[in-house]
Amino acid sequence: MKKITPFKLNPMQRLGPGLITGAADDDPSGIATYSQAGAQFGYSMLWTMVFTLPLMAAIQIVSARIGYVTGHGLAANIKQRFPRPVLLAIVGMLVVANTLNIAADIAAMAEALRLVVGGSAHVYAVTFGLLCLLLQVFLSYARYVRWLKWLTLALLSYVAVAFMLHIDFAEVLRQVVRPQLVLGHDVLLMVVAVFGTTISPYLFFWQAAQEVEDADAGSAGPAHPHTESEVRSHLRRIKWDTIMGMTFSNLIAFFIILSTAATLHKAGITDIQTSAQAAQALRPLAGDFTFLLFSLGIVGTGLLAVPVLAGSAAYAVAEAAGWKGSLSLRLEAGQGRGFYGVVALATLGGVALCFSPVDPVQALFGSAILNGVIAVPIMAVMMLLATQRQTMGSHVIGRKLKGLGWTATGVMAAVVVAMFATL
Repeated sequence: MKKITPFKLNPMQRLGPGLITGAADDDPSGIATYSQAGAQFGYSMLWTMVFTLPLMAAIQIVSARIGYVTGHGLAANIKQRFPRPVLLAIVGMLVVANTLNIAADIAAMAEALRLVVGGSAHVYAVTFGLLCLLLQVFLSYARYVRWLKWLTLALLSYVAVAFMLHIDFAEVLRQVVRPQLVLGHDVLLMVVAVFGTTISPYLFFWQAAQEVEDADAGSAGPAHPHTESEVRSHLRRIKWDTIMGMTFSNLIAFFIILSTAATLHKAGITDIQTSAQAAQALRPLAGDFTFLLFSLGIVGTGLLAVPVLAGSAAYAVAEAAGWKGSLSLRLEAGQGRGFYGVVALATLGGVALCFSPVDPVQALFGSAILNGVIAVPIMAVMMLLATQRQTMGSHVIGRKLKGLGWTATGVMAAVVVAMFATL
């Protein structure tokens, strides 16, 4: 276990990995899934955002604590404690899911920009892919994280959209408490997609790695003194940051479902399959300004999410392969070639899929379903790591967090099993 350094920050500075991770969860493919949930099922899918919040926050706190306490990312810890086939299976599934997700996100960003200013969606797809790649490779870690924090503000556009509409909030509250749903395969498929979009494996790997990055960036060296009280203080920071980030994430998702339910579902438009399609459908119902806010939100969240998707894949592969992996590495100095190579392959692979015969709609919804399915074994492995003294020392997770983490794992497993059982 690595030596841990003190972390003295004001409340706003404490918002870091958790905030960025939560905001990255509302990526363009997530926006599409939430839009589809609102358009198809109306207000009756809003309960999912309330239900998943404590489960999502718990499992993200677990991943962040593993990264901070051990000084290594999730893949490195899995490599140390589990057989190699388990490591390869988890990293392989993560890379495939992330690349599909990147493709869906870049395609959505390109189409959203095309709807606003015209031009070629393919040109925009290449531009967005290259921009995200160059920022990760050539910006310093500190500047890059500050840039990502500012991009989280793009998500507030979805709150603004909801408050520009006429919504019966009494009906909204009734549907949150007692949703009117008839269980069936379509409902379960949507629940798995929403859960898979909300509790996504790439978020686990990203936040754990960012806690390691932050600790290294603030370290004064391995001999820097530390105490148990300082460690506990930092773990409280992780809890605060993560709860705030996940609350922000689910609140934005709640408003996306709410907006599309109040407009598209009520107008009888129930087949929304992309975030850009949702924006276009909103235009005649809610006006040009609402359309513009929704569209620009897609672009802003994509610029935040694509680097997180590519970066989480790179962290996992680098740790599994034993390479040095960090956004602080400088490629021009000959550092991190393997790490940045994975970032490039994942990002450009996503761009290439935008030009392939692969249906972006199927890739989008398929990535959400795949995230839901592969989250189950990854969450189980994380929970085992977080409760092992060999891994966490005296900082194994407590009874409450352990209960919430295993509950989240069990709920995800139950929903996935139910979906396959109703095929």
